[in-house]
Amino acid sequence: MERAPDTNPGLVAGVDGCPAGWVCVMAQVAEPGRLVLAEVVAVADFAAVLRRTQACAAVAVDIPIGLSADGRREADFEARRRLGPRRSSVFPAPPRFVLKATDYEAANSTSKSRFGRGLQKQTFNIVPKIREADASMTPAMQDSVVESHPEVCFWALGGEQHLMHPKRTRQGQAERMRLLESVYGDPVRRLAPPKGAARDDLYDACVLAWTASRVAAGTAVHLPNEPQRDERGLRMEIVY
Repeated sequence: MERAPDTNPGLVAGVDGCPAGWVCVMAQVAEPGRLVLAEVVAVADFAAVLRRTQACAAVAVDIPIGLSADGRREADFEARRRLGPRRSSVFPAPPRFVLKATDYEAANSTSKSRFGRGLQKQTFNIVPKIREADASMTPAMQDSVVESHPEVCFWALGGEQHLMHPKRTRQGQAERMRLLESVYGDPVRRLAPPKGAARDDLYDACVLAWTASRVAAGTAVHLPNEPQRDERGLRMEIVY
């Protein structure tokens, strides 16, 4: 699905995976760095995400887009370097062969025999969502639909300061809420997650929408500066 030519230049979206599928936060850019919430919704699959955000000038998604043959991507290394003590939140993207796998033990064994290292279970658990995104994305779409990472976005939003607490803790949610208020103001505090999404999913999607506004404005940072492309021609990059 290609993007619609008649996009709204001020409308952006952040998208994060959740138990119900994907949580989408759409927002209107009021001024640089300030957003007004437009819609918060959970949708079932990635194709529905693209339909729902068709009018958006930019969309930032927390899912690997572009997969190397061996699972090593410079984008992941660069993101971990920036996060320092929170580097473990950046799961390594899986090698492309894993998209065809249905059994973790078999995929893990294959990874060990081919590359000398196993496959993280957390990574394998999101393979269905990676498969959805891979089936829908094209290289041309990456000009407006980008891979991002919420922890890197929060780090950037906070002046490149490391967050102190994990996102699912009460302290971590309060820490992230303070940063989101600098973008959305008080209304973000009254937001409730849509059915099938957790509060941390909602906060992640909100900060991803902030990154999407930077993509639309041409001020986003791409990791690495000159990304490699995978066998489908997709750029292997993380944007914030």
